[in-house]
Amino acid sequence: MDHSGPARAVIWVHGQVQGVGFRWWVRARALELGLVGHARNTSDGRVEVVAQGDQDQVRRLVALLEEKPSQHLRPGQVQTCVTSFGAPREGLTGFLEK
Repeated sequence: MDHSGPARAVIWVHGQVQGVGFRWWVRARALELGLVGHARNTSDGRVEVVAQGDQDQVRRLVALLEEKPSQHLRPGQVQTCVTSFGAPREGLTGFLEK
C-alpha cells in the first residue's frame, strides 16, 4: 500500500474519553503531526476524531489513539477505536477541539 500523499481518517474513540482532557491531547498530537481536522464529543460518550494530512502522519495519530497501554500520557481510557480512511476534503484548516 502506498503510504504517501494526503489521507483522511475518521476515528470513533470508545471508552472514558470525555471530560478528561482527551480532545485537547488529540489536538496537540495532531498539530505536532501537521494534521488538520477536529476532535468532538458525541452524545453517546464517544469522541469523533477527523484527521487529514500526510498519510503516514494520519496513521501515526491513529496508532497513538489505539496504543495500549498508552506510552504518551494519553488522558482517559480508550477501549477501542473504529477507523475509516477516505479521500481528503478541501477547505480544512487547523485542528479544532469541538
